[in-house]
Amino acid sequence: MGGQMQIPRMTVITLGVADLARSTGFYREIFSTPPVTENAGVTFIPLPGVWLSLYPLDKLAEDIGEEVVLPAPNTFRGYTLAYNARSKAEIVSIFARAAEAGAHIAKVPQETFWGGFSGYFADPDGHYWEVAWGPMFEFTEYGDLQFKA
Repeated sequence: MGGQMQIPRMTVITLGVADLARSTGFYREIFSTPPVTENAGVTFIPLPGVWLSLYPLDKLAEDIGEEVVLPAPNTFRGYTLAYNARSKAEIVSIFARAAEAGAHIAKVPQETFWGGFSGYFADPDGHYWEVAWGPMFEFTEYGDLQFKA
C-alpha cells in the first residue's frame, strides 16, 4: 500500500430534469456559462471544482433502476445546492438573473442569524439553491472556499 490516499472530491452533480432544453437555458442564464450539450442527451456545465449535469428525469430513473416519484411543485426535498458568493452585491445580481430566468424565489436575499447574507431559489424542476456570502469565508487563489485563518 504505497502512496498517500487522496481525499475524495465531488466531481459531478446530476439533476434529473423534466425538460432538458428549458433547464439548459435556465442554467445558462444563472451561471452565464456556456453548457456542453453534445453528449447523448445530457447537458454538462463545467463549473470550477465540480460540473453540473442535467439529464432527463425519466432516463436518470431508468439508469438507476428506480421509479420516478415527483413531489408537488416547489416542495422542499430535504437538500439544497449552494453557491458561495464573493459579495452581497453578487448575490443580488444572481437573484435578479434567477428571477428573470423563471426561478421560484423561496427566500429573498437577506441578512442571516449567522452574520452572513443569503437567499434561496428553486429551478424549474424544484431543485433548491442557496446563494450565500459570509464574513467567515474566503477563497483560495484557485477559487476553493475556506474559512478565514
